[in-house]
Amino acid sequence: MTRMRLASVAAILAFSAGVALVPVLAQDKPEPKSDKSELYQQLNLFGDVLERIRRDYVEPVDEKTLMENAINGMLAALDPHSSYMNPKVYKDMQVQTRGEFGGLGIEVTMENGVIKVVSPIDDTPASKAGVQSGDLIFALDGEPVQGLTLQEAVEKMRGKVGTSIKISIRRNNVKDPIDLSLTRETIKVKATRFRLEGDVGYIRVTSFTEQSTSGVLDAVEKIKKEAGPKLKGFVLDLRNNPGGLLDQAISMVDAFLDKGEIVSVKARKAEEVQRWNAKPGDVTGGLPIVVLMNGGSASASEIVAGALQDHRRAIILGTRSFGKGSVQTIMQVTGGGAMRLTTALYFTPSGRSIQKEGIKPDIEVEQAKVETIQQRAGFREENLRRSITNPNDKPATDKKDDKTSEAKPPVDKPADKKDDKTTAATPAAGDPDEPPKEAVADYQLLRAIDLIRGISLYTSRAH
Repeated sequence: MTRMRLASVAAILAFSAGVALVPVLAQDKPEPKSDKSELYQQLNLFGDVLERIRRDYVEPVDEKTLMENAINGMLAALDPHSSYMNPKVYKDMQVQTRGEFGGLGIEVTMENGVIKVVSPIDDTPASKAGVQSGDLIFALDGEPVQGLTLQEAVEKMRGKVGTSIKISIRRNNVKDPIDLSLTRETIKVKATRFRLEGDVGYIRVTSFTEQSTSGVLDAVEKIKKEAGPKLKGFVLDLRNNPGGLLDQAISMVDAFLDKGEIVSVKARKAEEVQRWNAKPGDVTGGLPIVVLMNGGSASASEIVAGALQDHRRAIILGTRSFGKGSVQTIMQVTGGGAMRLTTALYFTPSGRSIQKEGIKPDIEVEQAKVETIQQRAGFREENLRRSITNPNDKPATDKKDDKTSEAKPPVDKPADKKDDKTTAATPAAGDPDEPPKEAVADYQLLRAIDLIRGISLYTSRAH
């Protein structure tokens, strides 16, 4: 079976990524004679144009570069994700799928002649500089990208590790252009991160490389071991995950499902349909799952979210995903290079195509800033004089103590004011109901954790 990549939504700022390696084969059926005749005429036209450029262009041209540009132009005219990779770019792409490469760390595509950021990769120069999903890159080192192909723009953003580049971007809701200076680094993608948020397991998947599923399985086991019986569920964070390897998306869904279809891939011919189904075994033991996603979640991320949503195995929370529902196959060609060609569309278990539509969340939650509002100190019922005693309280044996408790709280020694304030503001150690430190600034994550706890609460009461 050909190994496919739901290709980076065009290219990563070091090189495009992909995997499925297959030779370019001749067509199964011969073309009609009339079609061949027309094709030969077009090839003769191409030869004439090439010869005139070589002979009459104002400056000498490199024939190899001309041919590569012609091939890439032919592929790029098909869709935003098909392209040609010369031997160097192809080699770089193979390295990137193993999770380590050089560049800025941005997943990009082309939109109306400018470069659009699909998502920055965590802990890379781009994410540290504040590049955001949806940003439009219109200039590189002061030179406009208008007129460049996507591959040419990506080449300009590559460079020696340690060198700098200035990118100029336009951002929604920001009037003036933003100039950012980024220093190129060797990008080591840690595809999976995890931590325990009180009584909820948090797993962040940044991309689908060869280590992604094994990283998730390892995270689940370590979280289960650390949390023990108090574990209430998992949050799977796919926000700003641009996708990656198809087989990793399939195996990740399989880890959370006991049965059923995961995804189907339909090619040009109606009979060319591939389906993948889950094998028995849910690594979480059936605990609730909430999947976080946003407009930077694309391709393989959408396969995972769509499958778990269709099987009602997870609740999708966040905003609508990117909407890349096409499959790219990497085909080796003569000379050591390769072509990335869109060969199929993928469909969720219910038959939905995500192309241009994306995954719509079950609960739509925009990212927001969370602030704690200082409330004015006030009285409660228990502080009022002659308030009625709760009938569930144990009867007081000491009348004096009972009288004291009804009036004011006993005061033995004035507490230090600073210490008292700190104690009141600091949650008890290990309290699972308090917002975890890492989640305080992340409104969507807070909502996901609350949702997991709510599901767990009602599930336990039902039993």
